[in-house]
Amino acid sequence: MASDLTPHPVTRPNPFDPPLELGRYRETEPIRRMAYPDGHAGWLITSHELARAMLSDGRFSARSEFKRPPVSRPGADPFYGAPALPGWLVDMDAPEHTRIRQQLAGKFTARRMRDLRPRLDVVIDDLLSTMARKGPPVDLVELFALPVPSIMICEILGVPYEKRAEFQQNSETLFSLRVTADEASAAMDRLYELLRVLSGPGGDRDGLLAMLAEDGTLDREEIAGVGVLLLTAGHESTSSSLALSTFALLSHPDQLAKLTADPGLIDNAVEELMRYLSVFHFGVPRTPLEDVEFGGHLLRAGESITVSLPAANRDPAWFADHPDRLDIERRSTGHMAFGYGIHQCLGQNLVRMELRAALPALFRRFPGLALAVPSDEVPLSSDMSVYGVHRLPVTW
Repeated sequence: MASDLTPHPVTRPNPFDPPLELGRYRETEPIRRMAYPDGHAGWLITSHELARAMLSDGRFSARSEFKRPPVSRPGADPFYGAPALPGWLVDMDAPEHTRIRQQLAGKFTARRMRDLRPRLDVVIDDLLSTMARKGPPVDLVELFALPVPSIMICEILGVPYEKRAEFQQNSETLFSLRVTADEASAAMDRLYELLRVLSGPGGDRDGLLAMLAEDGTLDREEIAGVGVLLLTAGHESTSSSLALSTFALLSHPDQLAKLTADPGLIDNAVEELMRYLSVFHFGVPRTPLEDVEFGGHLLRAGESITVSLPAANRDPAWFADHPDRLDIERRSTGHMAFGYGIHQCLGQNLVRMELRAALPALFRRFPGLALAVPSDEVPLSSDMSVYGVHRLPVTW
C-alpha cells in the first residue's frame, strides 16, 4: 500500500535548515500521506496551523501503544507499540499524564528557575574558566554545551554529577537512530536501575527525586521513570540547543554582532534560535483515537501521524518575512520548538534560562570566538532523534 508513498525526508541542505521537501509539502499539501519505515501508510503534518490544532486536540493520542517512528529507528521498537514505561509521561494521555505532570509542574516554574539563576551563573563561569585554561582549540560540546545543562539537571534532581558519564552514555544510546532494540532496551534498564537507587534512602534528600519520594503520590518505579525522562532530556535536548545555537551565531556574524552590541536582545534571540533550529527534527507522533475529519481528510482511528515541528516553525503563514532566515530581532511568538498542548516541554523555563545565561557569557568571555574547522567539517548529529552537533571545535 505504501510503496508509492514518500517517506519522511532526512537530507538537510545545510546544518541549519530542515529538508527542503518539508517546505514544499507545506505549500502544496500540509497534511499528506507518508510511508513509514515498517511499510504502513500514515500522515505527515507540516503547517503551523494544523500542527497547533492537532497537538491541542484530545482526540489525538500520545500513547506509546500507537506510536511508530517516522524514520528508521530500531531502538524505538521496545518502547513504541507497548504501554508506557512507569513515569514516562510523554507516552501517556490524560488522566495518567495529568496525574504525574501535576507533581512536577511546580518544580519548573519561571519563579523557581529565577531562584536557580545565581547557581547557574557560577556553573557557567567555572566552565568558561576551565575552557580558558585548556586553551584553544577546544570542543565546546565537551567543555561547555553538555556540562551546563547536565550539572543543572543533576542538581535539580539530586543526582550526583559524578554519575554523568554513565548517564550520558546511556542517554546517547536511547536517542541514537542506529542502535539496535536490544541496545536501547539495555540502556533504559540501566537508567531505571540507577534512578531507583538514587531515589531511594541513599539519594540526595534535597533533590526533586527525594521530594517526590517523600510526597508519596508517585510510586518508586514512577519516580525512577520521571528521573530518567528529565535526566535524558536535560542532557540531550538542551546541550544540542546550546551547541547548535552557538554554531548558528558563529555562522551568522551579522546576528552575533547585533547580539553582542545589544545584550538586551538575548531573550528574543533565544526564542528565534529555538524556532529557527528546532532540534526535534523528526517531529512528534500522534494517533487518532476515533475516525476524525481533520485538515480536509478522514483520519482513521489508529493511524500514525507525524507532526513536523521544524516545518511548522518555518511556516510563512505564521512567521512572516522570510522564516528560513535567522533574525534575532524577529517576533517568534508562537513557535513550537517545545511542542504544544498538554505535552509541551515541562522544562522549557529551564532551557530558556540556560540559553539566556550561557550564550552571552560565552561571547563576553571569548569575544573572538570562532570555529576551529571549516563549517562543513563540523560533525552533525543527524543520526540522533535530537538534532545538533557531536562536536563543535572552537578557537579564540
